[in-house]
Amino acid sequence: MDDARPPAHPAGTPRGLTAWIVGLGLTLLAGCGAVGSAEPLAAPPAPAAAEPAPEAAAPGAEPGESPSPTPGAAAEATRAPGEPAPGTALAAAHELEVKGRAPRAGYERELFGSGWVDTDRNGCDTRNDILARDLTGLTYRPGTRDCVVTSGTLADPFSGETIVFVRGNETSTAVQIDHVVALSDAWQKGAQRWDGETRVRFANDPLNLLAVDGPLNGQKGDGDTATWLPPNRAFRCEYVARQVGVKHSYGLWVTLAEQDAMVRVLTSCPDEPLPTGAAPEVTAPAPGMPAAPGDDIPYASCREARAAGAAPVRVGDPGYGHHLDGDGDGVGCE
Repeated sequence: MDDARPPAHPAGTPRGLTAWIVGLGLTLLAGCGAVGSAEPLAAPPAPAAAEPAPEAAAPGAEPGESPSPTPGAAAEATRAPGEPAPGTALAAAHELEVKGRAPRAGYERELFGSGWVDTDRNGCDTRNDILARDLTGLTYRPGTRDCVVTSGTLADPFSGETIVFVRGNETSTAVQIDHVVALSDAWQKGAQRWDGETRVRFANDPLNLLAVDGPLNGQKGDGDTATWLPPNRAFRCEYVARQVGVKHSYGLWVTLAEQDAMVRVLTSCPDEPLPTGAAPEVTAPAPGMPAAPGDDIPYASCREARAAGAAPVRVGDPGYGHHLDGDGDGVGCE
């Protein structure tokens, strides 16, 4: 019988060494598998985005509260460079209608009322109202309920001088009441189209009146901004602004030279406010036919009453006035 023997090892290789080599191979194979299946390293986290710095709060505002827009800021932002601010005399000067001067033909002072009247019904005529407004240290004629001014002191805006006013035949003319927009100038720039009531209101409108140095008022005549300015340069902005305010309120136009002069003066004081009064209701009569005035406003002249077909005008009739009734018999413009 053959003997049962284990297989022989390769020549020269001890049995323990063979087992060690096999174990080492298995270990290496296990190690390679571990490396190949390892999870990739995670990328480092991205740094957190920086939070925006909080806006500075407006003075008096709570933290985190949105600042409120400054009043007028939107209008300022939309205004073109060099464009005058709304509400200024300079802005209004640009808005005035520009046309040529109409003929002076037909102008009479009486078309704007017969002298000074009491349009505000305070019991005092307009001249005394303006003297009381513009003068200081006033005294009044006794028995006139503080209406008729007999003396006072004027800080004259035209000259910058101080003038003492004393009522009298030879002294009253030292202080005169200036129509800032002269009546003749208004006549040539739109007032011809008005009815008599509007012209009387215009001639007695406090917005259009200033107590001033008499001789300088005579020097001005019916000049506009292009032809005459007060010698007192410190008053020119206010004076021109008032002319613009009057013409703007009444819808009177200006010549191109006049508008250029207004803009030139007001550009030196672009924030000068536009003076305003009670907005007048400017009306015009039918073409060629002056409208009858209200019951309390007389016709300026018999010429106007006849043109309206109202002559003769009797006491109690609309448009009657004592200045139309030369003989005092109660019937005017006979």
